[in-house]
Amino acid sequence: MTTLQPAWWAWGVMVAIMVAYTLYLALLARTVAWRTHGQLRQDWLDAMSAQPGSEILAVQTLRNSVMTATMTASTAALGLMGALGLAAPALRTLSESGGSPVLTPALAGEITVMLLLVLTLVSTTLSIRYYHHTGFVCAMPVGSPMRARWMDTGRMHLRYAGVLYSVGLRSMVWVTPFLAGMVWHIAGVFVALLVFFALYLADRG
Repeated sequence: MTTLQPAWWAWGVMVAIMVAYTLYLALLARTVAWRTHGQLRQDWLDAMSAQPGSEILAVQTLRNSVMTATMTASTAALGLMGALGLAAPALRTLSESGGSPVLTPALAGEITVMLLLVLTLVSTTLSIRYYHHTGFVCAMPVGSPMRARWMDTGRMHLRYAGVLYSVGLRSMVWVTPFLAGMVWHIAGVFVALLVFFALYLADRG
């Protein structure tokens, strides 16, 4: 009977911790921050839409969100290029090997990092799109028939933008234990636990 290398056990524990937290956030938590903040964004849009002359303030606020998401997406893109450059030789050897391909714990960690960074990049880029669409609604004059016509779409897109940005930000945070695990597999497990509790405390606020 073969036994798994310690690094494989550590990688499995890190993945299990990440998946467990994601399931908790999606299925069990009812008062976590991303749900509360989703309602906060909708209430903000309604408040801005009830105050004539608030169009510029609303657009500026959304611009701040767009800039934040842009910085996160740019960081993910840079990290993805670095991770791809690190893993490309091993992936090429794995695909071109004439014998049985061997997936090492280090390569599995690199692939996991790339997948998380891809998720961050896609999620935050889509959130920029939805923030951009909401900006057009907020720029319409308060009380105008056209603004009233597009308000439901603005609320929906603002909620989508917040959820997508939240997914991207958490995906980037989960990169850290796998990076630590590449240096020392035990460190990756400890960092994963720290990330778990840090996100748990943050999501309760």
